[in-house]
Amino acid sequence: MTSFNFSTWPPQLTPEQLEALTLAATTYALSHGLLYLPPSQSPSNTQPRIPTNAIHAPLSLIPAPFPRAQFQAARELQSVYNVLYARVAMDTQFLDTVMGAEEGVGKADEFTGTLWRGWKRIREHGALAQPLHLGLFRSDYLLHAAEDRLALKQVEFNTISSSFGPLSERVAAMHRNILASTSYFSASPHLTADNFPENSTTSGLVEGLSKAHEAYGVRDAHILFVVQPNERNVFDQQWLEYGLLERHQIHVVRQTLAELAVFASIDPSTHALILTSPTNSSPYEISTIYFRATYTPSDFPSPSYYDTRFLLERSRAIKCPSLPLQLAGGKKVQEALTRPGILERFLSNEGAKWGARALDLTAHAADIRATWMGMWALDSEDVDIAAALDHLPDSGQAQGSVSPGTRLARLKAQSLVLKPQREGGGNNVYREAIPAFLETLPAEEREAWIAMEMIETPRGVNGYLVRASPSSSGTDNGTIEKKVVRVEVISELGIFGYALFREGEVEEREVGWLVRTKGTESNEGGVAAGFSVLDSVVLV
Repeated sequence: MTSFNFSTWPPQLTPEQLEALTLAATTYALSHGLLYLPPSQSPSNTQPRIPTNAIHAPLSLIPAPFPRAQFQAARELQSVYNVLYARVAMDTQFLDTVMGAEEGVGKADEFTGTLWRGWKRIREHGALAQPLHLGLFRSDYLLHAAEDRLALKQVEFNTISSSFGPLSERVAAMHRNILASTSYFSASPHLTADNFPENSTTSGLVEGLSKAHEAYGVRDAHILFVVQPNERNVFDQQWLEYGLLERHQIHVVRQTLAELAVFASIDPSTHALILTSPTNSSPYEISTIYFRATYTPSDFPSPSYYDTRFLLERSRAIKCPSLPLQLAGGKKVQEALTRPGILERFLSNEGAKWGARALDLTAHAADIRATWMGMWALDSEDVDIAAALDHLPDSGQAQGSVSPGTRLARLKAQSLVLKPQREGGGNNVYREAIPAFLETLPAEEREAWIAMEMIETPRGVNGYLVRASPSSSGTDNGTIEKKVVRVEVISELGIFGYALFREGEVEEREVGWLVRTKGTESNEGGVAAGFSVLDSVVLV
């Protein structure tokens, strides 16, 4: 078998073929709920908007090539990652050390520290009413081109608001529909049905939420979606809501933190979370809280918003994620797991119920480590980092009180990305911007950052990207300008999974995948943040 030449992708299309595919893609997207709300004309308005129009989500016309072996390997590893992060979330001492405000990253990062301090107070007051946790996870990967081979490398592991599962399923269906209707004009022998994998992420994520609801044990309870005000990505969430109602007869209620401050309370005898609503004469109990907000400081414009988040944590409802599971998704945890022996300790085969299937977790430690790039903390005093400095030019110059971790980041800046404890895109510092950034970063804030070696993706891969944006005329007249551009791209694979767990046992499953594609001129990959488009894969 000859190896696939990424630089030949995508196949050439005539202008007429490109126009036909664009029409097919955008029509399918608009017909099948592959949608966004347009930007709000009144962003300060906290009242729910009644949609009067929608735009298709940013998308790719032709799926991204991805090696079949690495695609399958990523899916097979997801169950190990599900159990790993469930175990991390249950290890209070580890999280206190790595993420806490007394000896961990919470000292330097106020947002992380505030969440940790709230969790600590709840523990100290014996107010943890629910031992079960639910994680809807996504592990994100890029292909790393090194030594004439492609390796699967993890970008990050998401434990909160792992979005775009339902919309990505619809992008894969769109590409299969275009294949069935046009054969992509026979432009490439790779564009065949056998190379378009099925994607059923929506039902898998719904399954995880429904299992938490069932474990709660109150059939008529509702699931709460905690959402951001003026959410544009509402359709991705609505597909989960529809699935819960249609397949499991579970009702969903959506509220922001501001609304919950008014309508949420805890029953003092049962610790049940009770919601009232202007539209419902009777209050209802909440079985599961699914957070599609609270992952960024901007979700907490005042201290009262944190009070509401901690009220939810004290309730008997199953949290997705709980505070410890949200903290487990921090970049500092990702870095800590790479240290010698830490991963192996978490994957030791203790407890017969850790895993829905008979997973030999210790046997997968090397496979998990193989997906990681080198990374370290900026404040690290590690002797291995100090030793590495001895072999680099200019490493012996006077550095004052600068830690070895920061010095190494300066010297290797052109091959690094710096990451803070943030989700949502737009937060990282890349390559040539690193030295100047480090000059302005206060020493006390270094603990909040990690340095990670850049994943060097295959070069010369192109794609046709379709964006929909409001008319540039400045008037909100419903006109949408569709832009189709052929640009060099990078494609990121995400694998979804869920884990319903408590101390000593977990029920988990890998449930699907997504692809996000961005132009190589963009360092970030967040679709909601405006940096990339939704895509699917053609296996090669």
